[in-house]
Amino acid sequence: MSQKCAIYPGSFDPITNGHLSIVDRALTIFDKLTIAILTNPQKEPLFSVKERIDMIKESLKGSPNVEVDTFGGLLVDYAIEKKANVILRGLRALSDFEYEFQMALMNRKLNREVQSLFLMTDYKWFYISSTIIKEAAGLGGDISGLVPKIVEKRLKEKFRDAKNT
Repeated sequence: MSQKCAIYPGSFDPITNGHLSIVDRALTIFDKLTIAILTNPQKEPLFSVKERIDMIKESLKGSPNVEVDTFGGLLVDYAIEKKANVILRGLRALSDFEYEFQMALMNRKLNREVQSLFLMTDYKWFYISSTIIKEAAGLGGDISGLVPKIVEKRLKEKFRDAKNT
């Protein structure tokens, strides 16, 4: 029997508890999940790709059926390369849906073999995003309980170092 594999793409700059909630739920559906960090030269992330990979791996210790990888180019091509026919996306609000729906339709046009699956985030993570987390942390806000401990630590270090330069 073949494994059911999915790709969970994103910038994960940084990974949040909302992302981890989607991962946990996806693992009840799929045998293997690849968290795929998009390398986009037009975006300037706070964390390097290596830092993001390290934080994701630390956050998901004990999840052997999760792989962390990077990709550039078309997501549907990457999915086929990884032998996955599902792209997993998390949704928070209606505004997420509009963008994700457009992307899903474009991916479907590019390759009809790859399906998009949307999972709603748990209600307690509905209001958080990586962007909001970075803004709050940058202003000295308490982000404990919203991100994994390693992410909280790295954000504090990153913003402390920025203040000292």
